[in-house]
Amino acid sequence: MNDTAQHQGGRAVPPAPGDGGGPAAAVLSLDIGGTKLAVGVVTPDGAVHGLLVEPTRRWEGPDAVIRRLFDLGHRAVAAAGLDRPIDAVGISCGGPLDSSTGVLISPPHLPGWLDVPLGGLTRQEFGVPAYLENDATAAALGEHRFGAARGVSTMIYLTISTGVGGGAVIDGRLHRGAAGNGGELGHLMVRPGGRLCSCGRRGCLEAYVSGTNIAERAAEGLRAGASSSLRDADPLTAADIAEAARAGDAFAREIWAETTDVLGQALTDLVNVFEPELVVLGGGVTRAGAMLLDPVAEAVARDAMPPAAKAARVILAGLGDVVCVVGAGVVALDALEVEHD
Repeated sequence: MNDTAQHQGGRAVPPAPGDGGGPAAAVLSLDIGGTKLAVGVVTPDGAVHGLLVEPTRRWEGPDAVIRRLFDLGHRAVAAAGLDRPIDAVGISCGGPLDSSTGVLISPPHLPGWLDVPLGGLTRQEFGVPAYLENDATAAALGEHRFGAARGVSTMIYLTISTGVGGGAVIDGRLHRGAAGNGGELGHLMVRPGGRLCSCGRRGCLEAYVSGTNIAERAAEGLRAGASSSLRDADPLTAADIAEAARAGDAFAREIWAETTDVLGQALTDLVNVFEPELVVLGGGVTRAGAMLLDPVAEAVARDAMPPAAKAARVILAGLGDVVCVVGAGVVALDALEVEHD
């Protein structure tokens, strides 16, 4: 791929005619996931230039991961082939966090990251303003601006990956909440007294439908003696379970059915509360496609209150694997626009 290639919807496309590889404005976007780091340069058209992805290796701790993240950022800027410096940096990461101070407080998917001043460290490293936002909130903004929810007034976004996060746009405005961490939809209670969640409570949505917990539920069943082709998977992943269920493995189907049942229940409650036009699902687990989407959408259509069920559609994210990169970029671009007004 050449240096001026762009990425949209998770795939590479050539630059637009007349682009010349030198966008008029650009921000660096850094996305910190529990499994992977993704960085790229985002321009006001929503395109991602110089996309780079590497494993997070979160067990190395914040100092080592942040050093590699910044190195990726510098490499992405070089690969993007800009004819001017970046204007800002947008950062997306799971919360809780303080977006006003740029501090990661204690994200469950990054054990040991306590009160990390990531915004300040980023400003020192790149010499430009840096804006930190909850990853799912940023993804909701990205989908609303450039993805599947363009032109929609009210939408809910859920990312289903290492953990489960959420975000919402209500009446055209991004919902951040009083403390800036609104939209923690992964911590809805779906099974009171159930599985222990990374947040410390029992029975949260994340404890059942995140990729991590889908795999862990299957592993527990295998340890208890379940017969399944999944015994050959090492390491066992949610993708393995989805594939085995698709192939007819009875145990995998049982695990997958519980996953879609719990997710459908949670989305039904959310649709009843918000009456959105769209529920958008993103994150690595959604690579299962219709196998995840169809039973969940059917549950919402069947079980939500009739007016809400009629109004809402459940769809997959349009920006694919770059949704958080685009979202963090939009956060930074919007902040710059406000500051320049």
